[in-house]
Amino acid sequence: MDALSTEQFDRIAGTAHRLWGLALTDRKMQLVSSRLSRFLRQRPFHSVSAYLDHLETAATEAEKLEFFDMLSTNTTSFFREMGAFHWLERELWTPLSRGTLTLPGRRVRIWSAACSTGQEPYSIAMHMHEHLQGDWDVKILASDLARSVLMAATRGLYENEVVAAVPQAMRERWFSREGDRWRISPDLQSLISFRMANLIEPFRFKGPFDVILCRNVMIYFDRETRQQIVQRMAQLLRPGGALIVGSSESLSGIESGLRIVQPSVYVR
Repeated sequence: MDALSTEQFDRIAGTAHRLWGLALTDRKMQLVSSRLSRFLRQRPFHSVSAYLDHLETAATEAEKLEFFDMLSTNTTSFFREMGAFHWLERELWTPLSRGTLTLPGRRVRIWSAACSTGQEPYSIAMHMHEHLQGDWDVKILASDLARSVLMAATRGLYENEVVAAVPQAMRERWFSREGDRWRISPDLQSLISFRMANLIEPFRFKGPFDVILCRNVMIYFDRETRQQIVQRMAQLLRPGGALIVGSSESLSGIESGLRIVQPSVYVR
């Protein structure tokens, strides 16, 4: 494939913003060019322009999602950025265990937005089992738009190097060996519902949620798109519920009705 032209990159960036709210800057041009070259080797298009013509005028929803998969950078790990888990222990699991926080119906609802290959929701489930005492109805919604990562998350099967981040006691309790890989316990999987969701479209679930985690995602959107997503997420939080973003992210300048309580944690 010839090098991606500026005009072609602009078309890709325009499509990505229109469909998914992604803000692809010129700094991403080389990365997109490399990924697109590999992608098109497996597709029946004689040129980049032919593929983009198809994408813009005739692509099915499944083909558009394949394109999104190609563009996506899915970086995650078990117990990534522990500040979020310290907050969950201090402000949710411990108060619920001690009775200083009560929730209607003893229901706890958490949404892991942009869950990638599942390490975040599975980490939350393990962390909950370690720190929450008593009989609680806990459900975790985990969503992403990339079909490939959702399939991996649903399988719950991980390589040795991926599971290495899980403390040994948790690994022994919540994983079983399958050859040189590790499978998540069905008991953990039963707490989690994996769903496909485009964050710039109306959410197909109502809440209210006690916690929404949308970590290391806002960096892919422009300010207007971040504003819209955060406002809609804030409306799905119960009073006192929290939106947790990535440690390098901030909601500064975004009108949401949320107040910051520690870096990356915002409470309604």
